Amino acid sequence: MNAPAPAHATGFREHFSAAALRAARDEAARTGRSVVDLIEERSALANGETVRHLADALGYAAARMADLNDAVPAFDLLPYPEAARHDCVLIRRNDGSLALVFGAPFAGELHAWAEERIGESFERVLAHPADLAAYMARYEDNLRAMDGVAGVAAEESKNRDPIEDLSLVSISEDASPVVKLVNSTLYDAMKIGASDIHIETRANDLVLKYRIDGVLTQVGLLAGREQAEQVISRIKVMSELDIAETRVPQDGRFKVATRGREVDVRVSILPSIFGEDAVLRILDKQALADRILGLTLGQLGFDKDSVAGMRRLSHEPYGMFLVTGPTGSGKTTTLYAAISEINKGDDKIITIEDPVEYQLPGVLQIPVNEKKGLTFARGLRSVLRHDPDKIMVGEIRDPETAQIAVQAALTGHLVFTTVHANSVFDVIARFHYMNVDSHSFVSALKGIVAQRLIRINCTQCGIPDQPPPEALDESGLARGAAAAFRFMRGTGCGACRGSGFRGRKAIGEVLRVNDEMANLIISQAPALALREAAARAGMRSLREAALEIVRSGESTLQEINRVTAVA
Repeated sequence: MNAPAPAHATGFREHFSAAALRAARDEAARTGRSVVDLIEERSALANGETVRHLADALGYAAARMADLNDAVPAFDLLPYPEAARHDCVLIRRNDGSLALVFGAPFAGELHAWAEERIGESFERVLAHPADLAAYMARYEDNLRAMDGVAGVAAEESKNRDPIEDLSLVSISEDASPVVKLVNSTLYDAMKIGASDIHIETRANDLVLKYRIDGVLTQVGLLAGREQAEQVISRIKVMSELDIAETRVPQDGRFKVATRGREVDVRVSILPSIFGEDAVLRILDKQALADRILGLTLGQLGFDKDSVAGMRRLSHEPYGMFLVTGPTGSGKTTTLYAAISEINKGDDKIITIEDPVEYQLPGVLQIPVNEKKGLTFARGLRSVLRHDPDKIMVGEIRDPETAQIAVQAALTGHLVFTTVHANSVFDVIARFHYMNVDSHSFVSALKGIVAQRLIRINCTQCGIPDQPPPEALDESGLARGAAAAFRFMRGTGCGACRGSGFRGRKAIGEVLRVNDEMANLIISQAPALALREAAARAGMRSLREAALEIVRSGESTLQEINRVTAVA
């Protein structure tokens, strides 16, 4: 794992002398700080360089985050709870060899304990404490709970409070290992900002995955078919679903309380060939409200031209402003940012949503309740009798809602809404298939925004990169044009939990309906003609916006290929 020290590092050797290391060790003992952090601060080296020089001085191998990602934890030899207590992890490399990774360079007692505990030969490897913590965090709550689940039958409690309190204290005090597992999974997911939890039943085990920044990441594995069934049953109890019914889909919801606030969890249960799978959507309304407070279109990541186009659409006196994109692409956030900008208190703004994700001051927000007969269409009819100026319809799903929304836009209201489609041109086709009159639709429509969320390279571990020629070809990027790109990628570190990405930003294409576009829509011209007209009007496509993100070094070709289609 080590590499030869670069020539420029020789000026930092004095920080790794025996005297300097003794001084750092003494200061660490006195102040309680990490030795690695102290040396890193004094030498002004990056964390990877500090660890490498320190490992050289002490006779250890060194590991970066990428090295840890290439290995798998050997929890069968050194279980997670013991590894966590001793701030180390035993990993198994691709060649089958073992390595004990630790972040404290002077922990002699650790090595003595490990030799006795593991019972097999292993290499000693020093890693940055932040990288080790990030690696262990992937398994933290789930494996701690799973360690107590194995081989234990759980008694399900049906008399819980409607709102489950989630904290490390309450989780540790739970007597039932299955309850502990479910609660710790929820707690960990909310702690790291996951939007969804996927619980997948397989032939002989249960897989736990989190959706973080739009990408699924496996975080745990629970062995045993019986234990898998108990976990699904526990989720059904919390959601007030039928435990005995395993052959049809079920939907429900429940609330949990954590850090002094309530969090809604929407549950979807589907039968599979091995049992049942569950998906839990986490809706932390307070956290979302905190994020949306004062949010503007310019803060979402869109380029300046797209922001200017959306602001023109949101300031129209009447008409329809449509936003499209797949689930989880940030459509609702974009509409709320637009409404927040125009909400000056002199307009009546009403929204109808399923569910109400953010709470906006000065806005009347209506939640859809289909069980009680309050659908988007019925709610929208009632909204129009409430003297609104601006209306937001969370989603147009059916022809009836589409017809009412168009009529509202034609009668002096500005209507904000979303539709599920892949591009601005697919939206036009969707309304055509919903039998909306083309002339009415064109008269109402002011513009359409299609958007995606792109993961951004971690700034802490980003390094220059040069994609191979075949990657350029697969991305539709001419090799000559690639010379103007500043390619970067994240190698993975503690700050980004080893993923190489940290955070997301929005990209979009904004179509404004001019006379030429209106005539093409009415004549039901093919998509190619619509694209050519949009290009003549100056519209930049989603793919072009994505390539610009790569050009500036903010993301990678692999990421934009995952999110946008190659032209």
